[in-house]
Amino acid sequence: MRSRVLNFIKILILFAVLALAVFFLCKGVQKMGNGQQAEGLKQLDSSIRKATMTCYATEGVYPPSIQYLKDKYGIQIDEGRYTVFYEVFGDNMMPDITVMERQ
Repeated sequence: MRSRVLNFIKILILFAVLALAVFFLCKGVQKMGNGQQAEGLKQLDSSIRKATMTCYATEGVYPPSIQYLKDKYGIQIDEGRYTVFYEVFGDNMMPDITVMERQ
């Protein structure tokens, strides 16, 4: 009788340890996903800024719109994932560029 109780306790402890391992594994995967999302946002912002500067260097004016960067400089934006605010103040003034992740 006593050995059955001990075996049952060992099985409960094993399941508890297994459940904790699965929990921490899921938390780790979630953190990695958050890091990748932040990196994607950073890379898109950097790509838009580099294309904007390239346009200014080659054409002498900043791009008039984000669509211009898409058409002429190959910028690709996942519209379902990111929102880009691109405000132009003048031909010779750097546009205000804001990239945000959609909720």
